[in-house]
Amino acid sequence: MKFGLKLRKPAKKEETLQEMVALEGELVEFLDVKKWSVPEGYAEIEYYPLKPPFSYAAIVQNIETLEHLYVLDELPLTKEERDSYFRLKNILEFELQAPEGEETLEESFRRQMPVILSKHQKAFATISPISMRKILYYLEKDIVGYGKIDPLVYDDNVEDIGCGGVNKPIFLWHRKYENIKTNILFRDEQELDDFIMRVVHKAGKHVSIAFPIVDVTLPEKHRLAVSFGKETTPSGTSFTIRKFRKDPFTIIDLIENETINESIAAYLWLLMENKMSVMIIGATGAGKTTALNAIACLIRPNHKIISVEEVAEINLPHENWTSSIARSGFGVEGEGEITLYDLIKSAVRHRPDLIIVGEIRGEEAYVLFQALATGHGGLCTLHAEDVDTSIKRLTQPPMNIPSSIIPLMNCVINVKHVRTPVFLEQGKHFSSRKFISISEIKDADNFQEVFSWNPSTDAFQENLAKSHLLTKMSSSLDIPIEKLIDELEYRKQVLMHMVEHNIRDYRSVNKVLSKYYNNPQLFQKEFLEKPKW
Repeated sequence: MKFGLKLRKPAKKEETLQEMVALEGELVEFLDVKKWSVPEGYAEIEYYPLKPPFSYAAIVQNIETLEHLYVLDELPLTKEERDSYFRLKNILEFELQAPEGEETLEESFRRQMPVILSKHQKAFATISPISMRKILYYLEKDIVGYGKIDPLVYDDNVEDIGCGGVNKPIFLWHRKYENIKTNILFRDEQELDDFIMRVVHKAGKHVSIAFPIVDVTLPEKHRLAVSFGKETTPSGTSFTIRKFRKDPFTIIDLIENETINESIAAYLWLLMENKMSVMIIGATGAGKTTALNAIACLIRPNHKIISVEEVAEINLPHENWTSSIARSGFGVEGEGEITLYDLIKSAVRHRPDLIIVGEIRGEEAYVLFQALATGHGGLCTLHAEDVDTSIKRLTQPPMNIPSSIIPLMNCVINVKHVRTPVFLEQGKHFSSRKFISISEIKDADNFQEVFSWNPSTDAFQENLAKSHLLTKMSSSLDIPIEKLIDELEYRKQVLMHMVEHNIRDYRSVNKVLSKYYNNPQLFQKEFLEKPKW
């Protein structure tokens, strides 16, 4: 495998970085610059650390086209440091041992390095401590990390990292700048193929020309989709890494980001408390999984939850939560395969209060609906454009849900990534994720929209007066519907207090809910008199 850094200098002193762009069509890694300087023809928009003091991200904008570019700025190695890097790397190939027990690759690397360096201290006697730190940064990045894209993994603004083939720039999905090109690219097929094989092996999987399409969960729970070689992609190996958030978005984040308002959040909180089933629909990249995680955080802290996914994307603070992941089969015949269908059947036997399914698309949907019929709550996502399309998908092959049990899915949330058309922008770019509609299902042909987003005013409209589910809850709890409306207003106050006091991470939100459910009267008294937790 090739882990070496390929540093390219201008052919002549007068050759500028802009001329290098024109020569290769893209900005290249230019690590021989000791101090960051904005490329000619670009203006710096933003500069922030990734793994300081070694790597930083610079967002620059082309002065002529106004296109944004993500530039990875790394502290370069000198010639002497590069020589020591390769010398130490050769030593590690013989002496670096596999992780022990539950150790991660990173923990194992950092534990072993002092011992290995002390054994070979004479070989690196001339290297200063600062230089050695730089060398260890590059070694850790290339051996246990993600090579040249490793700093991007540490950027919390980046959701996706994608490569379309050899000599094509890496593209990112940036929370602020959306699809943005980087100055990073793989220069030859062998380099890219070696990188992919190493990363796939980290996940305990195999990729080859015989089995070129792979979808795996990496040790850090990032999702990797690969198309290997030129069998399916003529430009060579391509991949997309969908990053897993250790600190997932909560319902408070959705309110702050104006994805929803406090009325929607309070309504969803009430649904989760009463074990109502909710399905989140939308296109790819609309934010369905983010919404799923946020809504799931509203589940009572003491409820038993089982999540079922093909790859791990759900992250909950609940102690009584079991995560289950589907498994592909072994060999040509796929023996030993564990499907979503198998996992949902198994989940029902564990008597959960609520089952969460990452995405339904096949026969597993029928098992989920059977679980809903026996009183389990349910949360799931589905690829669909609107409520009508989602019901048609559910009732047709391969899901085949009978129309008579469609109402078991009580509520459908339509999530969309909305953008202002270019010709209407008037100089202001608008791009956001919104819950454009929340509908209650009465039957396969009848659903009531209780919340909707108005694009012309960028405001949410509510129609709870006709809420079928509030009436159902009122009857089930044997309380007047006016009492439920009062409770919704109170919960809106609680949620807005959390927004104002930045109580937003999923563990803090869970802590507030836990106090509320353990002693609601005391909680209400403390909230009204002294709103601090």
